[in-house]
Amino acid sequence: MFEPTSRYASIADARLTVRDADGRERVIVYKRRRFIPPPEGSTTLVEHTVAQGERLDNITARYLGDPTLFWRVCDANGVLQPAELEELGRAVRIALPGL
Repeated sequence: MFEPTSRYASIADARLTVRDADGRERVIVYKRRRFIPPPEGSTTLVEHTVAQGERLDNITARYLGDPTLFWRVCDANGVLQPAELEELGRAVRIALPGL
């Protein structure tokens, strides 16, 4: 369902059995909640200072080789919203995830 590089790929599935309006049971499969790992558990590769007009996906592509891995940079900096890391002059930690 998710690409192998997705933040949700390794999250376990959960199942919920419900009854519909006709009384038939059906199973809803969903992903469990993902918790952001503590930033201390990762290894810093470099700190990048954000320049005018830089976007997180471009920064991520430069350092990690894949713009869709922006979520790893968010995790390493303890933020939920990528826009928080696009502030001019902000030092953004680029890190490898902890094991």
